[in-house]
Order: sequence, then structure tokens, then C-alpha cells
Amino acid sequence: MAVRFGVLGAGRIGQVHAEAVARVRGAELVAVADPVQAAAEAVEARHGCKVRTIDEIAASPDIDAVAICTPTDTHADLIEQFVKAGKAVFCEKPIDLDIARVEACLATVAQTGGTLMIGFQRRFDPDFRALKAEIDRGAIGAVEMVALTSRDPGPPPVSYIKRSGGIFRDMAIHDFDVARWLVGEEFETVMAAGSVLVSPEIGEAGDFDSVNVILRTASGKQCTITCSRRAAYGYDQRIEVLGSEGAISAANTHRAKIEVATGAGYTRPPLLDFFMERYMAAYTAEIATFVDCLRDGMPVPTTGQDGLMALVLAEAALRSAETGRAIPVAEVTGEAGGV
Repeated sequence: MAVRFGVLGAGRIGQVHAEAVARVRGAELVAVADPVQAAAEAVEARHGCKVRTIDEIAASPDIDAVAICTPTDTHADLIEQFVKAGKAVFCEKPIDLDIARVEACLATVAQTGGTLMIGFQRRFDPDFRALKAEIDRGAIGAVEMVALTSRDPGPPPVSYIKRSGGIFRDMAIHDFDVARWLVGEEFETVMAAGSVLVSPEIGEAGDFDSVNVILRTASGKQCTITCSRRAAYGYDQRIEVLGSEGAISAANTHRAKIEVATGAGYTRPPLLDFFMERYMAAYTAEIATFVDCLRDGMPVPTTGQDGLMALVLAEAALRSAETGRAIPVAEVTGEAGGV
């Protein structure tokens, strides 16, 4: 029997997840909710689902699971509402911008015995999964250093930044999750630097648009992350991992896998220029994994705890960029009551 979904939110990311659910075998898109009626109706027209309110979806016996694609400040409340309603929950990151609120939300999930998977789609990218598989089989020995590059083609609207929590909590949070996934150890300290090089409006909103982060584990393993809101050449997403016996990397994705050689030199097509293009396969794969976990009764691979720890690293990075000092992760987790 198919897992029957409701999608909450019909904006950009809601449309992505509606498309992913529609593509996945064993999943059925039943309903969509959005306060903007035209947005909800567009998803309804494309996929043949029904427009319902959030409360109607929570009470619907023909809904098994929901994908929460609403603004960040609604996530925790919706997670709690739907696990209490007995629905499995897939939620876009972050759970909330406040660590204590995330902890309270996760406590509710645990109390209800609910299922919660967090949308860290980069773990499901085919190239990144192949890279991780090689690491896991020991191809490069023990992981020692990781370098992550994440650069957007251009900045989002400032109105979005004001609500999203900023570059560390919204953009770099994906890199913090990938760093934990690849290194396989929790990080002990975070050092970050931030600048406003792309848009003065971003600085006026209290955020950075260009940042670098160094994460270090207790054993000395390191991860460097560089994030920028501007890359004139396209959507830049790269990984390099150095191990005790070698190195492995994942390169950018171009619009076509060709190279032209002439007397003027070598050229390749440009990079994909938007996250929805770059990661559509990953979005589909993560929903397929969620469906498989529900069907087989298996734990989900990207948990609420993963979401919490990525947010902790984001908070530590923000403090470091603001103060110029290395931030012990324990300083953040201790204030939150212990993570």
C-alpha cells in the first residue's frame, strides 16, 4: 500500500517535494495546504491532489505522512501537531532557530513515539552518496580533513534572510550536516569569519553573505567550509576528503557532461544555476528513503538529533564570527540544557 502524503506549503520548496512525492514509487500525493490559494491550486492542478487546510490534513484518515515545507518559524509547532495526530513527519531544515525550542519539539516526538525525518538532501545526492560509500569501505583510509564549498549563484531576497535565520542557520546548516556525516565524529570547536561582500542590504539586516568556518573534533580531525551568496559562474557545490591513505572528491555538476577542445582552448558547459536543478535527484531519493523506512519499520537516516546538532554548529559559528574567538560546542549545548 502506498504511503499517502500531505504537503504543507506550496512555495518553492513545497513544489519540489510535491514533485518528489509524485515521482516516488510507493508514495501518493493526496493533499496540499497553503494560505496562498493560488499556490495550492497550482500544485493541485499539476499533481491531481486536493487542496485542504492544515487542520483538515491533520485530521484526515487518508493521510499517513506529511512533508513540512512552510516557513522555518512554523516547523516546530507543525511537527508537534502532526506527530500527535499520528502522522509520520518529514520536515525541511531547520526545526527551529532556537535550540531550546528544538529540544522541546524533539521531546514531544519522543513522547508520542512519532517518526521525524529532517530534510538534509545533500546526503542523498548520487555523487555525494558514492563518495561516502568509498569512505565507508576504507578506500582512502581514516578521514583526516574535509573541505566543503557551497556558493549560491546569487543572494535570496533580504525578506527571506530576515525570516530564515541567516547564512549559518539557513545555508551553511547543510554543510554542517554533511561535515558530521563525512567525518563521523562530533565537533569540539568552531571558528568562523564572516563578511558582507555581496549585498549591503544583507549586512543591514544583520547577516553575512560570505563566510568561512573551521570545525575541529577532539581527535584533531578538521573540516573547512566556505559559503558565499554569490558565484557568477553558477551553483558551486564541491567536496574534497583527505584520508590517511588517499583522497576523494566530488566535483560540480554541469548542464552537460561534455568538453569542447579547439585551438582557443578547452571549454565545458556552465554549471547548473539553481538548487532545485542541482538536487532534484537528491530530493526524490530522500523521499524514497523516507517511504522505505516507513514501509519497512526502519529508523530514518536524518533524524531530529541531526537537525539539532547542525543548528548547534550554526549557532557556534555565528557566535565565532561575531566575537572573533573559537567557540567550544559545549558552550552552546550547555546553555541549551545539554544536547
